[in-house]
Amino acid sequence: MKKTIAILASILLFSVSCSQNAGNQAQEPLFTMASPDGELTMGFYMTAQGTPQYSLNFGDKPVILPSSLGYELRGSLKAQKVVINADNITKEDKEASYMFNTGFEVLSVDNDSFDETWTPVWGEESSIRNNYNEMAVELAQGEKRLIIRFRLFDDGLGFRYEFPEQPSLTYFVIKEELTEFRMAGDHTAYWIPGDFDTQEYEYTESRLSEIAGRFADALCPNDSQTPFSPNGVQTSLQMKSDDGLYINIHEAALENYGAMHLLLDPKTLTFTSFLTPEANGWKGYMQAPRTSPWRTVQVTDDARKQLASRMVLNLNEPCALEDVSWIHPVKYMGVWWEMISGKSSWSYTADAPTIDLEHFDYAASTPHGFHGATNENVRRYIDFAAANGFDAVLVEGWNIGWEDWANCNKDYVFDFVTPYPDFDIKALNDYAHSKGIRLVMHHETSSSVRNYERHLEAAYKLMEEYGYDAVKSGYVGDMVTPGDHHYSQWMVNHYQYAVTEAAKHHIMVNAHEAVRPTGICRTYPNLIGNESARGTEYQAFGGTQPNHTTILQFTRLNGGPMDFTPGIFEMDFSKFVPGKNTKVLATLANQLSLYVTMYSPLQMAADFPEHYAEHMDAFQFIKDVAVDWEESRYLAAEPNDYVVIARKPKQSTLSGAAAAFSKGKDTWFVGGTTDEQSRTVEFALDFLSPGKSYTATIYADAADADYETNPQAYTISSRKVTSQDSLSMNMARGGGFAISLKAD
Repeated sequence: MKKTIAILASILLFSVSCSQNAGNQAQEPLFTMASPDGELTMGFYMTAQGTPQYSLNFGDKPVILPSSLGYELRGSLKAQKVVINADNITKEDKEASYMFNTGFEVLSVDNDSFDETWTPVWGEESSIRNNYNEMAVELAQGEKRLIIRFRLFDDGLGFRYEFPEQPSLTYFVIKEELTEFRMAGDHTAYWIPGDFDTQEYEYTESRLSEIAGRFADALCPNDSQTPFSPNGVQTSLQMKSDDGLYINIHEAALENYGAMHLLLDPKTLTFTSFLTPEANGWKGYMQAPRTSPWRTVQVTDDARKQLASRMVLNLNEPCALEDVSWIHPVKYMGVWWEMISGKSSWSYTADAPTIDLEHFDYAASTPHGFHGATNENVRRYIDFAAANGFDAVLVEGWNIGWEDWANCNKDYVFDFVTPYPDFDIKALNDYAHSKGIRLVMHHETSSSVRNYERHLEAAYKLMEEYGYDAVKSGYVGDMVTPGDHHYSQWMVNHYQYAVTEAAKHHIMVNAHEAVRPTGICRTYPNLIGNESARGTEYQAFGGTQPNHTTILQFTRLNGGPMDFTPGIFEMDFSKFVPGKNTKVLATLANQLSLYVTMYSPLQMAADFPEHYAEHMDAFQFIKDVAVDWEESRYLAAEPNDYVVIARKPKQSTLSGAAAAFSKGKDTWFVGGTTDEQSRTVEFALDFLSPGKSYTATIYADAADADYETNPQAYTISSRKVTSQDSLSMNMARGGGFAISLKAD
């Protein structure tokens, strides 16, 4: 009965709406829906040409003006028409592409609501509320059917396309997705260039209308990059309107589909979805029944609410793994910064200009003397990690093949199972386990994905054999598959395959250079980390400006945690790499703050043991801080300027030194990070338990600290505080602060 009423209502409203249309722009919504708290409202429209549209308002403020939805689909599944020309022969489609965004009529509209609280395996809080109102509009274009499902939360809108099972649309190919986001103003945007292969850029702050003019300056070199338009940007895209709204466009539940970018029409301030193409240029291969990823528009009137939004996670499916007892947070060190900084090397020998893995004899080769992953060096890291209460040690460069690994278009580049002669995989794992440490595996693929997949099972079995339960994978360089891209449908499927296969072996995955997260970690929580942005390594490649760690929380981290690899204490590379004059553009206190402001259940202390040994008083915070949280409070924030966050540890996942500090105790941690401007922030401690006294240990920038001139100047002090108190914290340029609070 409900559906019948909806059909009759839709026919009546559709006829009224059509009489009011001018051109292809709908005037009045056919249907409207409000968020659970009533603050957000969306409208659904049909134009005179039968194009579906939607709009979104925050109170009386427009966020998305009526924007069109739909696709352009390929006319046939493949080119079959042979065309003989004078000097060549081509193949063409027998049927032309067709528009799947016009000529629709409404068949029905169904409304629903949902409210649950679910428990993440790990996260920024121990429980997440998932509360939305839903509207599903069923459309018909002749015999073809399409459902557009909208979910409206208190913090934003998610919608997706659903292709039901039907005889008239079974297998089909996407030429373009035509989703629009028509912005209501020339907002300030915080963006990185649209690129099919990398997100490793610094963010540009500009008006939407200025993107094209600033695009060339926003580009920086990368081993693999494919920018597609001067008006193209990537998601998650954070914006701020002149009337104080914080608007974010992203996607959720990206599976078996190319990653979405945004292409701006600067004249109309309209973004259109721009999918990453496959190697042949088509945008996706589909088989009904299928759904697209969710397209998301988050909107709040307070930057802190954007940081607290879990809408992207909520649009993903619940956990698909029956047993998650083996998944756990990890605080680790690693033989990594040595190679990134240039102090040591991933490779073992320089005996040959190229390496054929099947025939090269490493045992007979001469070591060049700069290999980082040696038995002696790895034991040194294990000893320091164990003595300071860490969980694990990452070792890169342990396996053969690093002599010509990058940018060689080499298929058989690694076998992922054979160690170098100076890395005893059994002895080192036994040694680590005897000290309560696990080694973290490293699988660099060099973007030779076919090679990785054919070795994947053996690689995972090797990990099981020696007790590894986490792997860092990498995809440096252009795809070895000609013409493919890191963010294509084919590659999205590969990343998912690596994660699901890893789960069968009880292995956690930390994927670098992969597609940016879209909340998939809710469904597959063994995806414990990603890079997918410009991380700390770029401090060794010329530096990254301080504002970078005040915008990532609004953009990259919107879809999931980042393995940012913080904790650098020695900022001057010339002190340990002769002739290298690069400096880390941050203060030491800033590096401490990132353990709170840059969330990840996989946190690295990235610097050398000897650098930490020089500042063990400051290193105490890294030892004490947790990496998994019961509760998070967002105390102060402004995109690209500053972030202040307080977090309470989750008792059930504490380990090592963090457990020694917090297990069975009432503790909190606070971090504050600023950009290139010094500033003072004041915040209340009302998140503390009333009636208790706490000892606050404060790690702060010294009065003369500065990220360029005096980055290692810090102070450590303590004081008694209660929930009635406030703190005023000074942050130097490129600085920050970190605070541990423990109830007396």
